[in-house]
Amino acid sequence: MFDLSWLGWGMLALLTFWCIGAYNRLMSLRNAITTAYAQLDEHLSARANTCAKLLAILRPLLSNEQATFDALDAAQAEAQAAAQAVRARPYAGDPVASLGVASAVHAAALTRLMSLLDHHAELREHAELFALVDELKMIERQRSFTRQLFNQAVGHFNEAITQFPTRILASVYGFREARSL
Repeated sequence: MFDLSWLGWGMLALLTFWCIGAYNRLMSLRNAITTAYAQLDEHLSARANTCAKLLAILRPLLSNEQATFDALDAAQAEAQAAAQAVRARPYAGDPVASLGVASAVHAAALTRLMSLLDHHAELREHAELFALVDELKMIERQRSFTRQLFNQAVGHFNEAITQFPTRILASVYGFREARSL
């Protein structure tokens, strides 16, 4: 005769292995967010360095545009502080939201600077200046691509924590929905 206690133990073992597998999957997806953010963070740092070099060249050339330069400096500082906060936990919602806002402010300040460069014909003779502008444009394209990778990683993680029955384990283990940029 078949012993029902073996069936119970078998079901418990199956449930335990499923829980371990689901947890490992969620951790793997969360680690993918961290990896994707590390790539994005490299481009954010490169953008900060290039902007600093660009401002160092432009400040003496356009002394009447200090407000534009100060706005970009402030936006850059805010973006770097937000990026620093995200480095610790790129899957946490609030720091990523702050980075999104800081990035939008930075983009507006950078757009103003690029518009300024277009309107000053006397700057066209500075080859180093336009080499930095080209470098900045390349960094922005790369940043856009790595931002897309980050958002895809966040999407995969968020999809996994909302699927039943993983949704139950996600709440038990404290997995929360991640925020995209």
